[in-house]
Amino acid sequence: MAAGKKQKTGVIGLGSMGLGVARTLLKKGFEVHAYDVRPEVSKAFAKEGGIAAKNPADVGRNVPVVIVLVVNADQTSEVLFGMDGAVSTLAKGSVVIASSTVAPEFATDLGKRLDAKGLLLIDAPVSGGAARAAKGELSIMGSGSKAAFKKADAVLKAIAIKVYELGSDAGTGSKVKMINQLLAGVHIAAAAEAIALAIRTGADPKVVYEVISNSAGSSWMFQNRVPHVLDGDYTPLSAVNIFVKDLGIVLDSAKKMTFPLPLTAAAHQLFLGAAGAGLGYEDDIAVVKMYQAMSGIKLPGKKKSREGP
Repeated sequence: MAAGKKQKTGVIGLGSMGLGVARTLLKKGFEVHAYDVRPEVSKAFAKEGGIAAKNPADVGRNVPVVIVLVVNADQTSEVLFGMDGAVSTLAKGSVVIASSTVAPEFATDLGKRLDAKGLLLIDAPVSGGAARAAKGELSIMGSGSKAAFKKADAVLKAIAIKVYELGSDAGTGSKVKMINQLLAGVHIAAAAEAIALAIRTGADPKVVYEVISNSAGSSWMFQNRVPHVLDGDYTPLSAVNIFVKDLGIVLDSAKKMTFPLPLTAAAHQLFLGAAGAGLGYEDDIAVVKMYQAMSGIKLPGKKKSREGP
């Protein structure tokens, strides 16, 4: 990027992922226009050097590329096409990078709606979590036209360590993310069940964690999430409710294809049960508390926050 000339980009949604992306772009020299439904979050970002927008339309009138990182399809539609939506002000040829986890058919329809407005879409769900978002190390499962990828190239490279171009059709990125979320949700549920059983047997859960992490039964989710249980810290880096939604998308899509997903259904029930028990806003590994409720095992108490030193 040329010295003294900052490339402008926008971020709509400053949750744990969106804020990490926005901060990464700032660090890498972009002029970042950002909006969040919580005014205090936008103002706090402005103190870090960003530009707080009063609404999504305010973002759109200032940038050629905007990243949407909100919770779901309804919020994506609202910030783009609702009152004061970004589509009303984005210049023709601008790129929308839609990174929320949504059903593939929604992404396909979104591409058509944006095309009718003269705008380009990259269906670009992400993986990596808040920590990697803050480091610019996301994986992006993207689909869209070559023109869209070319125009958004600098932004994508700034926020991701891997950018997978999966074809020109909107919806393909969301299909691949759906498979990722199937595995992520099932692996979290399995990790919770395994460490709960370890505690029930009387084995030292720290030792079990160490052994399994270096054995064939391990998974990325086991290694990443079980330490939260060992620390007794359920600060939501990714919440139970996220997997209620995402596994619901997987199951709904599979149902339309008459495709059975028994493992996904079982994991979804565990997340639904946890949400119903009031754990929806806790970290997704809080599903382990369902085993505490069902078996009476004693889980480790909270030692220190993962947000602390």
